[in-house]
Amino acid sequence: MKKILAWVLIALVGVALIITLIVEKSNKNSELTKLKVAEVTHSIFYAPQYIAIENGYFKDEGLDIELILTPGADKVASAVLSGDVQIGFSGSEATIYVYNGGEKDYLKTFAGLTNKDGSFLVARKKDDNFNINKLVGKHVVAGRAGGMPVMNFEWALRNSNIDPKEDLNVDTSIEFASMQGAFIGGIGDYVSLFEPNASQMEKEGLGYIVASIGELAGNIPYTSYNAKKSYIEENKDIIQKFTNAIDKGLEFVQKNDTDTIAKLLVDYFPDTSLEDIKNAVQSYKDIDAWQKTTEIKKEDFDRIQDIMIASNTIEKKVDYDELVETSFFKIEK
Repeated sequence: MKKILAWVLIALVGVALIITLIVEKSNKNSELTKLKVAEVTHSIFYAPQYIAIENGYFKDEGLDIELILTPGADKVASAVLSGDVQIGFSGSEATIYVYNGGEKDYLKTFAGLTNKDGSFLVARKKDDNFNINKLVGKHVVAGRAGGMPVMNFEWALRNSNIDPKEDLNVDTSIEFASMQGAFIGGIGDYVSLFEPNASQMEKEGLGYIVASIGELAGNIPYTSYNAKKSYIEENKDIIQKFTNAIDKGLEFVQKNDTDTIAKLLVDYFPDTSLEDIKNAVQSYKDIDAWQKTTEIKKEDFDRIQDIMIASNTIEKKVDYDELVETSFFKIEK
């Protein structure tokens, strides 16, 4: 009888311990500051962000992140301005448009993630000897007018003395999220796609990667984080913690190999095989797609505006200090 009572007591103690741990974990999670982040697209291009979530870097900073897919930088900006989300993740061009539109509580960029265009040019036929001059006279599905993917692609063309208005058909009539489907449906000779979409097209024999637009166009702070000016001023501690977590994600992808990174991304891309994820990660490593830290330098931000001026979407540059909040950066040494 005593043995039975002893076992019952042990069992009760065990149950009590489990309940205590569950309650403690629940309380700990409830103490986290919840942040909604609108991401412009879901891509392996943004691996450092997903690594920061998966490795618990945000939770270490006391933050609970909810990612909300919001296709199009214009829609991301709208979500931030309306207060539907606290942080936007998109091309930096969105903050310039908002500022030029006269918004008093405009958007400011406070952290960078990528330093190149993450899209790849996909052709209908395999071409191991592709060069950019082969685009002359062709139809390229390139993205939304005024968006960074189109403007950066046109910048690459101009750098090779190709006139994007006269020498080929740069199709800006198709929304970003619909580009792959339009190409599969027969529109265009080439299409610009992020990973894993580009590699999936190739795997299914529906297209072939012929070039990295990031390599063709060069370095710019392509995708970055922004928030309303008032939110940044009133929540400096939260913005700093968010930036710290992103910095750790950037550091991780710089220091770790493709296999290690890919295995941490599997749950974020359930419809993509581990092998395809590895290939996509390696493609981005090969072009040095990710920033070393969250710092966005003035000359790089100015280059974005050079691209926009060349595309006739803005007439003059906005001052760097007006639109970029530098106080949270981890400076690259």
